[in-house]
Amino acid sequence: MKGTLRYLTGAAGPSGFGSNSTAEQVTEGISSLIPTQLTAIITGATSGIGAETARVMAKRGVRLVIPARDLKKAAEIKEEIKKEIPKAEIIRLELDLSSFASIKRFSSSFLALGLPLNILINNAGKFCPNLEFSDDKFEMTFATNYLGHFLLTELLAEKMVETAARTGIEGRIINVSSVIHGWVKREKFQFNDLLNPKNYNGTRAYAQSKLANIFHAKELARRFIARNARVTVNAIHPGIVKTGIIRDQKSLITDSAFFLASKLLKSTSQGASTTCFAALSPQINGVSGKYLADCNQTSCSSLANDEMEARKLWKQTRGLIHRVLSEKTT
Repeated sequence: MKGTLRYLTGAAGPSGFGSNSTAEQVTEGISSLIPTQLTAIITGATSGIGAETARVMAKRGVRLVIPARDLKKAAEIKEEIKKEIPKAEIIRLELDLSSFASIKRFSSSFLALGLPLNILINNAGKFCPNLEFSDDKFEMTFATNYLGHFLLTELLAEKMVETAARTGIEGRIINVSSVIHGWVKREKFQFNDLLNPKNYNGTRAYAQSKLANIFHAKELARRFIARNARVTVNAIHPGIVKTGIIRDQKSLITDSAFFLASKLLKSTSQGASTTCFAALSPQINGVSGKYLADCNQTSCSSLANDEMEARKLWKQTRGLIHRVLSEKTT
């Protein structure tokens, strides 16, 4: 109840920020504290929360790498940002997160640039109202939101560890999840069914992918801590924002419902605030394996806190991806 009241009133939490805080507000005044020329990869940066995250990060002096299936859209976002921030450095690279082959090509292209990598924001999200399959023949929502980000992170993790060790600057990985992860019941979270569901429900598939994003963050954080790597990993809930993801669910939520709930929905800039806070704020130094909402640490579901489930999913996912990749090379 207290959390709900705090959200509705926009009251600040321990960080000094709350549900009404914008991405610019939570990063204002910290430019002098941010090391020069950080490099960030932001998936899903061609629209919505991702585009606002990219704009604010560029405003704070961060070099951006924008992966996109549609390079024309990426070029449009780049042009918009550079109109406001002429000195912004923005690199476009092609990436389809639903394709393992595309993720490998993107990672190779990025690594060939010889740039450091300080921040990885796994922001892109997809909602499929009807059952679809990826090129690798896995359910599309799970393939894009979770499997794709898992592989992308794995291929870039050593670059982040090396960058942090060489520069002394903490690396940060942010998985954009959702409060909807709490809808998932333990008995329904079965790996094979996530890949090829027998009875598909779009909202359930989306919630399951967002639970998997939290498991990924927590297990990866544990592994980095075990090896004393200076890279933190956290999951965040951006709030409910009327983005493309929500518009894909017209069969469930009507425009009239949006109108009635307008006081509860966040603006895009408010939605991007927790991501930017997790990526840049000194308050997050050394914080890893946590779940944040409204720019404050908060609790996730009891299932999402299950370390054994997180470790089990990690092993299943890694085994699956490596098997698929090895089959493609033979």
